[in-house]
Amino acid sequence: MTTSLLILNGPNLNLLGTRQPEVYGTTTLPMIETLCADHAKALGIKATFMQSNHEGALIDAIHAAKGVHQGVILNAGAYTHTSIALMDAIFSTELPVIELHLSNVHAREDFRHTSYIAKAAIGVICGFGAAGYPMAMTALRDYLGDAP
Repeated sequence: MTTSLLILNGPNLNLLGTRQPEVYGTTTLPMIETLCADHAKALGIKATFMQSNHEGALIDAIHAAKGVHQGVILNAGAYTHTSIALMDAIFSTELPVIELHLSNVHAREDFRHTSYIAKAAIGVICGFGAAGYPMAMTALRDYLGDAP
């Protein structure tokens, strides 16, 4: 069976490339998805993408991932710091999740230092921009034991 990962992006990530490029860079979300699709092919895994600005839609996607995907890479955006519901969804599905951020949240405002997602995630990758996505894919593939 081919490993399948859900790459789930939260609020405002649809604006990447134009939203605060000094913080998030100039890479757009479609460019990140292409980067991830190419990396998935190189790893011999499948990647599915979704983005939503709505907390409930992200929760529904995590629920729906169980039995379909073996793991999730989640950039929950600002919901990282506020959403107990997303944390509970991760715990409920028991899927391995890697929390991902483009910027180094620990070098930013104090409120960004708290993550509800990290409490349920197997790991956190932050501060590497778009390059964090392939890092997370490789890490999750290796965690699942599918490394060559």
